[in-house]
Amino acid sequence: MNDEEQVPQEVQGRVKWFDPVKGFGFVVANDGGPDILLHANVLRNFGQSSVADGAGISIRIQQTQRGAQAVEVLSIAPPENIGQPALDDMGGNPLPDPATQPLEPARVKWFDKGKGFGFANVFGRSEDVFIHIEVLRLSGFADLQPGEAVGLRIVEGRRGRMATQMTSWEAALREGGA
Repeated sequence: MNDEEQVPQEVQGRVKWFDPVKGFGFVVANDGGPDILLHANVLRNFGQSSVADGAGISIRIQQTQRGAQAVEVLSIAPPENIGQPALDDMGGNPLPDPATQPLEPARVKWFDKGKGFGFANVFGRSEDVFIHIEVLRLSGFADLQPGEAVGLRIVEGRRGRMATQMTSWEAALREGGA
């Protein structure tokens, strides 16, 4: 390869699939072409342990002998065409606009993808924050790991505090929201 091919190229696309257990997945570029390998370490460097299938993604890629590979994640957007959930805790009403809520630093206590929910703790507060899987998907995540640092936008529901939106904590810092 010559030096020009070694310069990472910025690509926009969609996550074809990502399996956190296998530690990798693939991205399909908006401009077409072969699938691009997305390794879990590259995703973790962005501050996330997973990403939802169909999520929009901006990455830097490099060509290798095995094909194109992501070397840096620049941004992740939630999958398109996902409606806002009306959670039982909100009395069947849609969630309030997340942009109206402050971003709060939190750590994931536990999350069970099979059950479709989990909890996090906000720094300096004792009560748990409920995280529904639909909020996770709307935010571009596929799963969460215990201890993972996240930024949460939170509202009061009938049974306590619940997340309306989340971001990786690193992304929250980059956005200046924290």
